[in-house]
Amino acid sequence: MSDTHYDDIPAIALDWHREGKGAALATVVETWGSAPRPVGSQLAISGEGQIAGSVSGGCVEGAVVVEALEAVEQGGARILEFGVSDDEAFAVGLACGGRIRVMVEPVRDGDLSPDLLERLVTARAARQQVAYVVDTENWTRDLSGPPEHADRFRLDRSGFQDDAHTFIAIHNPPLRMVVVGGVHIAQPLMQMARMTGYDAVLIDPRESFASPERFPGETLLHDWPDEAMAQHELDARTAVVTLTHDPKIDDPAIETALGADVFYLGCLGSTRTHAKRVARLEEKGFDANQIARIHAPVGLNIGSRSPAEIAISVMAEITQRLRRG
Repeated sequence: MSDTHYDDIPAIALDWHREGKGAALATVVETWGSAPRPVGSQLAISGEGQIAGSVSGGCVEGAVVVEALEAVEQGGARILEFGVSDDEAFAVGLACGGRIRVMVEPVRDGDLSPDLLERLVTARAARQQVAYVVDTENWTRDLSGPPEHADRFRLDRSGFQDDAHTFIAIHNPPLRMVVVGGVHIAQPLMQMARMTGYDAVLIDPRESFASPERFPGETLLHDWPDEAMAQHELDARTAVVTLTHDPKIDDPAIETALGADVFYLGCLGSTRTHAKRVARLEEKGFDANQIARIHAPVGLNIGSRSPAEIAISVMAEITQRLRRG
C-alpha cells in the first residue's frame, strides 16, 4: 500500500484497486434512531476481504463485506438497509431500534470509476472541500465544491437532498488549530483540541515555554508565528488562538490570520488589552471589518477561572463558530 494516512478511507480503496485486489466503498447514507455511526461514515473493502474504517459499531460490517465482495466481483452499486427490533437492538449495537442504510459501490468503470475516485482522493489530499454527489436512481456521480452546498460544508453534514435520491457526501479537510504561546492555558487547550478532532500545533519562539516536558506528544514549532504560520496553509478549516499577551509574539500571528481565511481567530486579553491591540492593528492599516473577526476576550463568557476552564470556554466558542457560523 502507498503512504496513505490510516483514516483516509477513499485513498485506501483507491490503493487496493491500483494493486489489483479490487475494492468497494461502503457509505452510511441514512440513519434512524441511535445508529452508532453518523451519515457519511465509510468502510473500504478490498476484493481480498481487507477492511478499513467502519459503518457501524461492528454489528453490520460482516453483512456489508459480503455484499461488497459480490459487488467487486459482479459490479453494481446497491443500498442495504439494516434494522433490528428493540429486543435485540442493544446486543448488536443498534440501540433503541436504530436503523441504517448503507450504500455499497464497487470501484470499477460503470460504477464508482477509478478516475472519479482519484479526483476525490486528490482533492482531499490538497485540503480542498469537495462533495461527492450520487443520484441513486440512475447511479450517476460527480464532484462539486463551494459555493455549492455551503451549509453542508460548514456543518459537515452529508445526506440526501429533498428529492430523497440524490446523496451528497461531504468531504471536508481535517480541522486544524494553531495555538500561539506555550502558556498554562495552552496545555489543556492542546489536549482538548486533539480530543475534538483537530490537528493542533503550538507555536512559541521561547523554547522554555513550548518544551516537550510541558507539552508531551504535541507538535511544537519554535519559529516566530508569522514565519511558522506562513508554512501552515491557513484555510477555512483552521482556528487560530493567541495566548501570550506579548504583542511581539501575538501581533504577527494575528496579522497573518487576518490575511487568511481562518474560520476562527481568538485572542487572550482583557477588554483594555484588546483596545490597545485594535489601535495597533489600525495603525497597520487593518479596517473595522477585518478587526471584527477577532474574538476577544477569547472564549465564551461562562465564568471560567482556572486554565482548564478557560480552555473549555475557548473550545466551546470555537465549536460554536464552526457549527453555527
